[in-house]
Amino acid sequence: MSYWMRRARAALPWLFVALVSVAVVLLVRLPAAWIAPQFARATQGHVNLVDPQGSLWHGSATLMLAAGHDVQGATLLPGRIEWRASFWALLTGRVRLQMRQTEAMPDPVDVEATLRGANITAGAIAVPASLLAGLGAPFNTLDLDGNVRLAWTPWRVFGTDAFGRLTVTLGDMSSRVSLVKPLGSYEAVLQAQGASSTLDLKTQKGPLLLDGHGTFSRNASMFNGTASATPDQRENLAGLLNLLGRPVGPGTVALNFMR
Repeated sequence: MSYWMRRARAALPWLFVALVSVAVVLLVRLPAAWIAPQFARATQGHVNLVDPQGSLWHGSATLMLAAGHDVQGATLLPGRIEWRASFWALLTGRVRLQMRQTEAMPDPVDVEATLRGANITAGAIAVPASLLAGLGAPFNTLDLDGNVRLAWTPWRVFGTDAFGRLTVTLGDMSSRVSLVKPLGSYEAVLQAQGASSTLDLKTQKGPLLLDGHGTFSRNASMFNGTASATPDQRENLAGLLNLLGRPVGPGTVALNFMR
């Protein structure tokens, strides 16, 4: 073996260490802006992270809802989403992430994911109903006002199957298309049961009565429900009811969806 071959062979381990060191430094210093387009692509532009700051491992951004890739009419959630990721967990093939929203979700949630699935700890977030207008029709037409709270049990995902319970509480809702304020308070419960899910909607109080049940799977989705008004507000809510669905009786419209 020649002198230069021996020198090259002796230098190979150090070259490998140098390359690994450079790769680690680049990973650690990845900017938070790297994740923003990935997040928008995964949600088809409906949920976006804007004004990202910090790094991929310890950063923050503002949550924006939009009707799609056109951000005209988009809405921003006050405060910022903050996250902290574990770099060393990647060496075991896992992603470990802790997240919170500074104003809407002060208690953080933990996310742990592998190639086979993910686990999310229980949590809750409260947002103004006006935020939903950014998603476009029908929310921008109704221009809702009120309080929206989402609470979920531990959530598990295995491939395309999900298991968990999400409860959405809509408190003292009102709309610019109706003079009746408030319209009422409602609760929607989504129960994910693997390849299929169920959705139950019910009214807690108010002159606008909503109820229904739906089932969702990869092959088909269906929701059947009704919207009606209490007798004393039936005339005042006639216009809003006509916007919500097809009349099926006095002061009652159908809320049907099928795919």
